[in-house]
Amino acid sequence: MDKKTGSCLCGDVQFEITGELRDSVACHCNQCRKTSGHFVSATAVSKDDFNITADKGLKWYQSSPRARRGFCANCGSSLFWDQDSRDKMGIMSGTIDGDTGIQTSNHIYVSKKGDYYDLDDELPKHRTYPKS
Repeated sequence: MDKKTGSCLCGDVQFEITGELRDSVACHCNQCRKTSGHFVSATAVSKDDFNITADKGLKWYQSSPRARRGFCANCGSSLFWDQDSRDKMGIMSGTIDGDTGIQTSNHIYVSKKGDYYDLDDELPKHRTYPKS
């Protein structure tokens, strides 16, 4: 895979990806809605294939006992979701520069979605996180 890069809005947090990206998942949970102002579309990559190259504004927020969220303290961009003991880093799909080569695969936590929008696509919709 070619190297991909990404950043926050102001550029104080930058990263590179050298591995295969998972298709994007649209998450409608309360935390994702609060952190983004809408639902989140996130991909993931092996932590071994992920590198933060600039971290001037990077801050981590412990959003639950087992996961933290990375964001830029300067511009407010929501960037990462990192779950303890998970071998992949969640990355907000829109923070990746240029074409990603991925597509949205499904919606999760649709039981928590906002009442101000509809989900009228043909993608699978899960009330919670689907069991693998």
